[in-house]
Amino acid sequence: MAPATLLVPLAVALAASFAVEVATGARRPSPRPADLAVRVLGYALVTAFWFQFSWRPWLAAASCLLTVAILAGVDRLKRRVIGEPPVFSDLALLAQVPRHPDLYYTRSPADPRVAVPLLLGLAVIAAWYALEPTALPDGIAAALAAVAALPLGLAAVVALLRTPPGRAGVRRLFPRPDLAADVARFGILATMMGYALRRRDETFEPAPSPPVLPPGAPEDEVIVVVQLESFLDPTRLGGTPLPVMARIRAEAAQYGRLAVPAHGAYTMRTEHAVLTGREPESLGFGRYDPYLARGGNEPTSLARLARTKGFATIFVHPFHRDFFDRARVFGRLGFDRLVMEEDFSGARRVGPYVADEAVAERILAEVADGAPRFVFAVTMENHGPWKPGRLPGIGAGLAQYGRHAAGTGRAVERLIDGLKGRRATLCVFGDHAPSLPECRPRPEGPVATDYAVFRFPAPAERTPRRVDLTAAQLGCLLRDALASNRPGLKGQA
Repeated sequence: MAPATLLVPLAVALAASFAVEVATGARRPSPRPADLAVRVLGYALVTAFWFQFSWRPWLAAASCLLTVAILAGVDRLKRRVIGEPPVFSDLALLAQVPRHPDLYYTRSPADPRVAVPLLLGLAVIAAWYALEPTALPDGIAAALAAVAALPLGLAAVVALLRTPPGRAGVRRLFPRPDLAADVARFGILATMMGYALRRRDETFEPAPSPPVLPPGAPEDEVIVVVQLESFLDPTRLGGTPLPVMARIRAEAAQYGRLAVPAHGAYTMRTEHAVLTGREPESLGFGRYDPYLARGGNEPTSLARLARTKGFATIFVHPFHRDFFDRARVFGRLGFDRLVMEEDFSGARRVGPYVADEAVAERILAEVADGAPRFVFAVTMENHGPWKPGRLPGIGAGLAQYGRHAAGTGRAVERLIDGLKGRRATLCVFGDHAPSLPECRPRPEGPVATDYAVFRFPAPAERTPRRVDLTAAQLGCLLRDALASNRPGLKGQA
């Protein structure tokens, strides 16, 4: 077999992949030879990965180019909606896409608009496979040796990168997460590989020590924390004022803007920050999917701390148990019981999801017996996508959002009224801004949401105050509710 048989398709794959990223990227690629070498290595490894399945050079080259083109398309979509490029942890979410296509702005594989192109693509691959001759060496023994050698060679490359010198080299290339800059330097493929390797190193780092809470039983009998899907004050988007916002400014112990780790998606990042009090910067390369990184093994979890104070811990979420692997992760975070989609089988829906007001009623039912309860709830009503047909007679996404946000406001008011007669803390906050054209990510970072903390019974001299926080600072603030003397709100670690 002539070297050109392999090298020419490989060269075409490398050049064409680079051209695709140049044409679609948000930033001009780095021209430094070392950066280009890392980028090309990423293309070459993906080409070799596809080559091992067919031993057809041009098919492998086309597969690499298709991989880069798909990632480039995802990159453009993510940057427009979320404000960041694809990252290695996104691959872990791929299994959820066929099961929950609407949540990922795609269609079901059974939809003809998806199924037909997929079948055509498979037919093209099959025809290509039949038409292009194999590059395997002649002879059964030599062919079998080659088939075994290539995957072993790829595994050896990974093993080399896992040695101390290899890890040091990867660490020099990717010293800290800087996703947009790294994609511009090294391309999407090499950056995904590098970040995955760096995250692997971090799995061996020790977990933080749990905070020491003051001795004694907390004064609160109930602590309710509600993460409101895609919620912020609609007036910030030009929408109609909500009565609940006036109540927040008049009745909350503390309220303000909440700086969240992501825009328009990645609920788990804000969720993790509030539950653990850990800033994204403290998570290293695990910041992009904290649940994938640590699997819920978090000594600083509010649920674990609440357990030590005698609270029964309950997670309420009217959606699938498998989403974000929550059923497993929340057990490790310290929740005794999970109330999920199957428990809302008869609940009222508004649009495609369970109404927030139904979630509020379920929360109040969970704390009705007077026993110490810590409830963390995640709503779904405001989840995208915002498209025609979601709500009858309302076509515009912003108008749909306004209708759903009004339902969220009524749900929060129901919780306020339902907990007023208790010794309780209620916290509500938005996990991220809605992914609407009227609310795009900004160069300086994700759009902040809103939060509020209520303390019942409220002291007569209470004066609500605005304090803007990060999601992690809000988590630290909520630890105060677990203290025996209710020392007040501060929101700092």
